[in-house]
Amino acid sequence: MHPSLKCLSHRPWALPAGPWIMAQNWHDLLFAHWPVSEEAVRRVVPRELELDCFEGQYWIGVVPFRMEGVRLRGTPAVPALSAFPELNVRTYVTAGGKPGVWFFSLDAASRVAVEMARVWFHLPYFRARMSLEPNGHEINYLSRRTDGRGEGERFEAAYAGEGESFFAQRGTLEYFLAERYCLYARRADGAILRGEIHHAPWELRRARAQIRTNTMTKSLGVTPDGEPLLHFSKLQEVVVWHPQDIGR
Repeated sequence: MHPSLKCLSHRPWALPAGPWIMAQNWHDLLFAHWPVSEEAVRRVVPRELELDCFEGQYWIGVVPFRMEGVRLRGTPAVPALSAFPELNVRTYVTAGGKPGVWFFSLDAASRVAVEMARVWFHLPYFRARMSLEPNGHEINYLSRRTDGRGEGERFEAAYAGEGESFFAQRGTLEYFLAERYCLYARRADGAILRGEIHHAPWELRRARAQIRTNTMTKSLGVTPDGEPLLHFSKLQEVVVWHPQDIGR
């Protein structure tokens, strides 16, 4: 049994039918969130999905981290293919009573991971030149998109967790932003897919970050304004199911 499946009581709905297909470990993750207007996200999210907000406020997030232990069910992780930096840009949506994540983009330093994720999960992955380097308690992170399907988007930051760790309580903003158990994607034929995931409750800390460069939302026509809301997590172990058409 995957370690994450030992803890199920926190899930907002039951595990999906059928076996999970992929496991992943997410390390040194920063949640950087900015409030945005409903109009800003509505024009770049499919109309089939309802935008999700917390107390009337909509959010966009930029989330850098390090992926490790990526493997298909029943297979070991292959060192050359299973560990690489990743960076996603996201907002929050819901469909059929299941709140989840809508990814505007996902950058990865692995060419194989990018192309597999585009085919298997129908997600907008891009190749990028990336580095994640620990410096004491701080993480130095750099990403520059090199994929011809992008526009050279860049993100550069130094960040670290601060204070005691905590688990977000239902009804709080932290819970709204972190505790998501599915993602949504659009297939080439226009169908909306839901990909179920599972993990233990997020163990979060407050964070500090010096964001030196961030053009990750430029192509969306969204410019994050002001200081972001920051959280840090050291490790999350995740299992993933194959996406399903929500129209079925």
